[in-house]
Amino acid sequence: MTDRIYIRPVGFAPGPQSEHGNAIRLAGGMVYASRFAVILRRDGEVVERWLASPDMMREVLGQLPDAAGAEAEAQWANLTLAHPSLALGARTIRLDQPQVMAILNVTPDSFSDGGRFLEDPEAGRDHAAAMVEAGAALLDIGGESTRPGAPVLWEGDEIARVVPAIEACAAMGAAISIDTRKAAVMEAALDAGAQMVNDVSGLAHDPRSLEMVAERGCPVVLMHAPGAAGDDLHAGSGYGNTVFDVFDALHARRDAALAAGIAPANILLDPGIGFGKSLADNTALINALPLFHALGHPLLLGASRKRMIGALSNEAPVGHRLGGSLALALAGMNAGVQLLRVHDVAETVQARNVWRGLRDAALTDFSDLPG
Repeated sequence: MTDRIYIRPVGFAPGPQSEHGNAIRLAGGMVYASRFAVILRRDGEVVERWLASPDMMREVLGQLPDAAGAEAEAQWANLTLAHPSLALGARTIRLDQPQVMAILNVTPDSFSDGGRFLEDPEAGRDHAAAMVEAGAALLDIGGESTRPGAPVLWEGDEIARVVPAIEACAAMGAAISIDTRKAAVMEAALDAGAQMVNDVSGLAHDPRSLEMVAERGCPVVLMHAPGAAGDDLHAGSGYGNTVFDVFDALHARRDAALAAGIAPANILLDPGIGFGKSLADNTALINALPLFHALGHPLLLGASRKRMIGALSNEAPVGHRLGGSLALALAGMNAGVQLLRVHDVAETVQARNVWRGLRDAALTDFSDLPG
């Protein structure tokens, strides 16, 4: 018999004063949670569910089986954990508010740009500079397509694609993440000026990657993909409960990273929207994003221009998914996500700035409160 516990924020407030202080600041960010579902799952089935406000949480946790108690205490502490800033080269990225990670693909078969920035390196440099100027906190550079059906790329070819782009972006002073699942590419990218690794396999694809990232001491994003250990990231889904299964899988990859010697403060998590997931799976994960703060690490959301937007908007093609991308980015902000991985930087930064202004105003608006 296996018991698993999950503490999911389900009620939110514009600020703690609207709940007379009975709300928590979710993951040290700009979102406040005032009600939580404490869910007990046994052998894959939900057997009990409690609702609690912060002042009731100790009472609810005291009712849990001993085997689940320690994990529940850790999750409750994690939900209020404020994360330190990311130090990426000369740039410091604060994680107490949403930040924008800009996508730069140097692949011939990217679904969003069709290889434009691989074929024309100068256009890629100009695009990267424009995204930084528009407010991107960092650039995520990738040389291998991860769309369904894409062939696996030899690491030498991937290195040849990404290193010139990284060197050019490093020369302009940008903070850089390398989007790869191969240890050799990670090493070459870090040597060329990247400061962070973004691995769509959660460091499961390449047996060397866990040890290498630990040795380099760099931040790493662990993403969920059901086929992470193999060549096809999208294979082997078949979830019992998508949200809980992805949570458990990220929990396991986080534990593997810690066991390998990767510092807790260097770990970020990504639920992997679109990777081996149906529309129903993706919408469930978007709606449940606040739960993933219970793992105790900053969250990344990569939903920009993805297939789910087309599925929800009369099959809008990739180039016509800005509205849907912004809707998903705002859903991430409202869930307290720290990094938003996007194609449309200026528009997302503007949406973030307006969102942040509304959040700031809510903290000082006492007009609806007595006294």
